[in-house]
Amino acid sequence: MNVLVLGATGYVGGRLVPELLANGHTVRCFARTPQKLATRPWRSQVDVYAGDANDVTALTAACDGIDAVVFLIHAMDGQANFSAREAMMAKAARDATTAAKVDRLIYLGGLGDDSTKLSEHLASRHKVGAILREGSARVTELRAGVIIGSGSASFEMLRHLVEMLPAMVTPKWVGTRTQPIGIRDVLHYLVGVLELDEDGIFEIGGPDVLTYHDMMRRYAELAGLRRRLILPVPLLTPRLSSLWVGLVTPLPTGIARPLVASLVTEVTVSDDRIRTLLPFELMRFDDAVRAALQRIQDLDVASTWASAGPAGPAVPNADDPLWAGGKLFVDERRLTTTVPVDDVFATVMSIGGRNGYFSSRGLWRVRGAIDKAIGGIGLRRGRRHPTELCVGDPIDFWRVEALEPPRLLRLRAEMLLPGTAWLEFHVTPTADGRTLVVQRARFAPRGVAGRAYWYAVTPFHRFVFPSMLRRLVDRAGTQTVGL
Repeated sequence: MNVLVLGATGYVGGRLVPELLANGHTVRCFARTPQKLATRPWRSQVDVYAGDANDVTALTAACDGIDAVVFLIHAMDGQANFSAREAMMAKAARDATTAAKVDRLIYLGGLGDDSTKLSEHLASRHKVGAILREGSARVTELRAGVIIGSGSASFEMLRHLVEMLPAMVTPKWVGTRTQPIGIRDVLHYLVGVLELDEDGIFEIGGPDVLTYHDMMRRYAELAGLRRRLILPVPLLTPRLSSLWVGLVTPLPTGIARPLVASLVTEVTVSDDRIRTLLPFELMRFDDAVRAALQRIQDLDVASTWASAGPAGPAVPNADDPLWAGGKLFVDERRLTTTVPVDDVFATVMSIGGRNGYFSSRGLWRVRGAIDKAIGGIGLRRGRRHPTELCVGDPIDFWRVEALEPPRLLRLRAEMLLPGTAWLEFHVTPTADGRTLVVQRARFAPRGVAGRAYWYAVTPFHRFVFPSMLRRLVDRAGTQTVGL
């Protein structure tokens, strides 16, 4: 079939595309930022259309000649009104597939009994499915619960809670039953339903029904950790729990809150008829965890929950000249070295995560802790790979906005700020055969608070940025030769 994937830069979408290709389908991807797909190993095998998921015209053009659309777009990015934004994108997809006369629409939603009071997250997932069914395309909705796989939001929350805390005072929801499913099986279903004549709502889950307490205990055993002390108490509300999850895991509080609110609801499969339509052996929970841990150990994490990234409000571009509108503060440092361009840029590409920021490790940790404490991302998000990057990759509380090896790396801040910040590195050869390294921090303030923030942190820049540049070049392999 000719298949259009909406959400190819996300966690599931980034893993689904190669599976579709392996099964003989022709794939087209629709992405707001096509550069995020530039380094994917399958990029040359797919067509990519650029556009916004709310733009019916762009979506309709992308649907031209398409047999089936896979809708994997999710707006739960920590910003407000995610359910309203999800509904808008679902309506755009509904109208575009109808206008283009697309026959099939596949959607990955969430488990949950409609007769019960659902969380905002689960209710939004079900509402999206209902909106998609209003169009002319035949809709197959797969409803899943917790997805176990390296890089999934649910798995990373589980992993960091268990690894960070040898003892936990937990809310009552750790006793809620769920039916986790391995990412491999989710992909199997998404590919398999394309061949089915039957459409409708199908519930998918793994063979194990577990409580969150069970999953925490079993994860500790599989990861080789000492037995965790888990003490459920009735006093912790979902809101308080989300603040704690946001503090000790890579998930910002804005994403942890709707996820935790959904954990109060039992999400198990009540109708397993898809097992008859698509029979295959499902991965048990323990095997799915082992596979995820192995991928993390092998540095083979193809996509993560943070892969897509939020759209965010309109802000000045880091390339805009100072007169383009609005104030732009700049801290620029330059260094000339005998280290070859490629060696310097290879070191630049290793920034962040476990590699750190070359200097002032303590100050960076403090900045990350402050961001985490006020509901931001902090430093625990880390990197997908210690040395490889592509546009859209998260690096702690940054995201790769521009990458042009071996000359330019630009990171855009996703920490909570009264404005927008960038950190960029330019590496260029000089006329005399040496290498010029330019490190530039830029900040576009928002209102008076933004200006006050910049002036407050400027004294710390004098400690952080000069030594950061010098040690970056030193780590690249040879001595520096002048400023």
